[in-house]
Amino acid sequence: MRIHWPRRVFAQVLLTQVAITTGVVMLVTGLFLAPLSHELDEQAMRRALSIAQTTAAVPGLVDQLLSTKPSPTGPIQAEAERIRRATGALYVVVMDTRGVRWSHTETDRISEPVSTDPSTALAGREIMQIDIGTLGRSARAKVPLRNRTGAVVGAVSVGIAYKSVRQGLLGTIPALLQYAGAALAAGVLATLAVSRRLHRRTHGLAFADISALLDEREAMLHSIREAVLALDSRGRIRLLNDEAQRLLELTPDAVGRPLGEVLPPGRTTEVLAGRVDGADLLTVSRGRVLIANRMPTGDGGAVVTLRDRTELELLGRELDSTHGLLDALRAQDHEHANRLHTLLGLLELGRHEAAVEFVTEVADCQRASAEQVAERVNDPLLSALLVGKSAVAAERGASLLVSPTTRLPDVVVDPRDLVTVLGNLIDNALDVATLVEVELLAEGTTAVLRVSDNGPGVPVAMREQIFTEGWSTKESPAHRERGLGLALVRRLAERYGGAARVTARAGGGAVFTVVLPEALADRQLTEVGESQ
Repeated sequence: MRIHWPRRVFAQVLLTQVAITTGVVMLVTGLFLAPLSHELDEQAMRRALSIAQTTAAVPGLVDQLLSTKPSPTGPIQAEAERIRRATGALYVVVMDTRGVRWSHTETDRISEPVSTDPSTALAGREIMQIDIGTLGRSARAKVPLRNRTGAVVGAVSVGIAYKSVRQGLLGTIPALLQYAGAALAAGVLATLAVSRRLHRRTHGLAFADISALLDEREAMLHSIREAVLALDSRGRIRLLNDEAQRLLELTPDAVGRPLGEVLPPGRTTEVLAGRVDGADLLTVSRGRVLIANRMPTGDGGAVVTLRDRTELELLGRELDSTHGLLDALRAQDHEHANRLHTLLGLLELGRHEAAVEFVTEVADCQRASAEQVAERVNDPLLSALLVGKSAVAAERGASLLVSPTTRLPDVVVDPRDLVTVLGNLIDNALDVATLVEVELLAEGTTAVLRVSDNGPGVPVAMREQIFTEGWSTKESPAHRERGLGLALVRRLAERYGGAARVTARAGGGAVFTVVLPEALADRQLTEVGESQ
């Protein structure tokens, strides 16, 4: 009958642990018994040696060996038997230099040569060994017997029955097995407890199921287009999928490191670490607009998901720009309609000269406004933005002025970034003010953008908070979130190595200043390139 290996994790662990525990107990028992047997043999031989040394030191034994003959009734036999009975030895044999016994437990063997080689003891050296003699296997010792001058006149051989050593060893086995059984039982109980815990933690799944789930999880995490970041209870990253690496610009070696070590201080780190509460939290990281959600786990960690809203945000801003353009076109349509009505009235009245003067004045005014902006701002995108925003401001009943000190003749490295910064600042100003003034300056390769307004201004306590993602005093439109414009402005400035700040305007209002180092191309290099 074939025995099937169980599928569930806890059953496999239980059987494996029982097998391991049993094997370890058997191995330890064997390793314990082997040196124990040697130690008992060593003790028996040393006991035999001690008895032999004591016998050799008995007063008068040497004189009796030299003055008498071997006899079953002789004094040496009597003394040897007394010592044997007192010590429990198997035999105590006294021999002369020829190896002839003068004492033995079997008296008929007295006067016969000993059965084992006595040469070592008769040569003056002590010896211990396990050997087989006429009385069977024994632990024995031989010591030389010396006279007063130190000369060897015989030897003493003492044996301890080997069966007593074996019985001592066997006598320890039951107690040893009891301890081994207790250890095995404790190991089984501990294994059972661990297996039950594993059963609860693995929900009764088999190893194959767990492996399949892990493979599926890895495939899912690295294939989805949403960033997933898992943190442990100490704030260290323990999982990072491909999208999270891309959005946060991290490398795979960030796994295992604290969050604050791989990300710079700021709102993004605060949101990921859970120090900002809420759902669908807005944050800007590396110029990207992200939506973050954080879900705590049972072990004190958390799983954070991030969605890239950069493209959606750009589309929303393009939609805002389109709305602004429509408003500007509508305003121009109204203005042109009024002018056409005026021109029609002048023609119907027959005042042709006045009509010509009116058309000339309107055309010159429009041309002068656009030409003035183009003369001061060399980049076409920025100049077009200023002209378009002027029309939007007029439609809202506000004024957008370009400062007379504005000078930006240099080539802009990335006009889109400056359009983003300037457009956000102008839009924010037009929402709260009726007069907005724009100043653009070039300081070497550094662009300085300054937008001032006559609005309510920004309190000192809020001058840092207004650059935080998601913070706004205005209601969000349906197509996108508010609270990102100024955050994007500051992130762009920091990406260039510059800064964005707000101060008070003389006479009331606010002044937003953005410094963008290396935003302008080097003028000398540009002139050299054009000449070539």
